[in-house]
Amino acid sequence: MKRLDEYFKSARKIVILGHVRPDGDCVGSCLALYHYIRTCCPDVDPEIYLGETAEDLMRILPGAERIRHELPEETDCDLCMALDVSEESRLGEFLPLFRSAAHTVCIDHHVTNPGFAEENMVDPKAAATAELLYTLMEESRISRETAVCLYTGMVHDTGVFKHSNTTRRTMEAAGALLEKGVRSNEIIDGTFFHKSFVQNKLLGKALMNAELEFGGELICSVLRLSEIEEQNGTSLDLEGIVDQLRVTDGTRCAAFVHETEPGIYRVSLRGGRDLDVSRIAAAFGGGGHVKAAGCTIEGDSESVKGKLCSAVFEELCRNSQE
Repeated sequence: MKRLDEYFKSARKIVILGHVRPDGDCVGSCLALYHYIRTCCPDVDPEIYLGETAEDLMRILPGAERIRHELPEETDCDLCMALDVSEESRLGEFLPLFRSAAHTVCIDHHVTNPGFAEENMVDPKAAATAELLYTLMEESRISRETAVCLYTGMVHDTGVFKHSNTTRRTMEAAGALLEKGVRSNEIIDGTFFHKSFVQNKLLGKALMNAELEFGGELICSVLRLSEIEEQNGTSLDLEGIVDQLRVTDGTRCAAFVHETEPGIYRVSLRGGRDLDVSRIAAAFGGGGHVKAAGCTIEGDSESVKGKLCSAVFEELCRNSQE
């Protein structure tokens, strides 16, 4: 793999993009790259375009105020770098920026990434895009701001280093970032465990709606749009619910389904033991990681849950036969 500075050393206008509904790894990686480019190329001021993000990330991460949420009129640039994006369509409303760029690079760790950019650095073994990004940076050029953003990305995609994707390489990278002055407790408590009252209310509702299927091998919870709006919540307030479902004793798969607009449901999947949930998501045009994936299904709440349960059951059966 090339070092990062080989890509942007001759670019004057650089655009950084992430996926729709950006999570901690996506936001952290994008901001880390921003700070790294500013260190390497002080004359270049990269532009970051992302959808609305969680308030905790915007409040804590350095440079978060640089994130733009609306597509600009002028979409041309010398270099567009897509981070934590598993496929081109996941760029959402900012896809024109990617397609108008003179050169494109994708840095990602999703196993389902087909390599849609001009140059692709995809490592499914990396616990987070932030971890992969760290390996591409020169240690001496990683500032404290860059380190904070990288560490945040790794914290979020590893569930505070407790998911099975956490490796020795992950922990060594995290240790090196701590030596840059990262305050681990502030990031973990402030962006991962911290919940607003609305978020806690929606978590409680999701847990009340949860049901066990297939003898307890699947736990599934569905939140309709009316239930979310009843608590004055939005999709940004649902982060972490599927991970809470995942720790239910005896389950092999956790599914959290929420309605984003009438008749459109977003599905978040988490796998336990040896179950590959990316295969389930792929059945509905989605994707992701072996242990964490997502997709979108249309219909009413009952039909969506029925379709999802059928796909999960099929994968459970296939997995048991192997």
